[in-house]
Amino acid sequence: MVRALSGIITFHNRQYKPANAGVCVANHTSPIDIIILSTDNNFSLIGQSHGGFLGILQRALARASPHIWFERSEVRDRHAVTTKLKEHVSNPENPPILIFPEGTCINNTSVMQFKKGSFEIGSVIYPVAIKYDPKFGDAFWNSSRFSMMQYLYMMMTSWAIVCDVWYLPPMYINENESAIDFANRVKGVIAKQGGLVDLVWDGQLKRTKPKKEWRERQQEEFSKRLKLE
Repeated sequence: MVRALSGIITFHNRQYKPANAGVCVANHTSPIDIIILSTDNNFSLIGQSHGGFLGILQRALARASPHIWFERSEVRDRHAVTTKLKEHVSNPENPPILIFPEGTCINNTSVMQFKKGSFEIGSVIYPVAIKYDPKFGDAFWNSSRFSMMQYLYMMMTSWAIVCDVWYLPPMYINENESAIDFANRVKGVIAKQGGLVDLVWDGQLKRTKPKKEWRERQQEEFSKRLKLE
C-alpha cells in the first residue's frame, strides 16, 4: 500500500518502538498515518464504526487482529470507551493500541488539543511524531472538500509521500498529575520533535463556530499586544 503511494518513510529512534499492552499516541494528518505506522509495527485501532469504503476496511482489519470499533450510540459513552481501553491494555498479548488524540486531521503545521480519554487509563504512553514533507505531495486530508476515494486518488497520483516518523521515549502520568496536564505534556513533546506549533485549540473548530468567550479571549490577547507595541 505504501508503495502504491510512492511512500518514502524514515523511522527514527526505533529503540522506543511501542510494545504490547500500551497506548501509542501520534499527531494526525491523514488516514494514511495508520498505513505508514503499520509498515514498522503491528497496532490495534480504535474508532467509530463506519459504512461504505471505510466500513469494508474496518471489517477486514477486525478479522486479522484485535481492534475496538464503536457504534455511533456508544461513542459519547466515555465510561464504555475507557472500559474497553483498559481491557485491551491489560492483556499483554494485545498489540499496542494506536490513538490520534486530536480526533481529526490537522494540516501538519501544528498539534492541536489532545482529548484526555486515552491518558486516563493509567497505561504507559508511547508518543510518536509524524512529519510530512509537502514538496512532493500534501498528505493532509481536508474531509470537507474531498471524499475518501478522491483523497486516495490524489495520494496515488502525487509524486511521492515523504515522511519522517520519530518514536519517543515512553511516558507515564506523574503522581497528582491530571489527565489533561499529562495529555498536554505528551502533546508538547510530539510538537517539539516534529517541528510543529503546539496549540491549545480544539481541532474540531474547523467544523464549528468558536464560542463567543473564546473569540473574546483572543481579542483581549490581540489588544494587549497592540498596547505593548
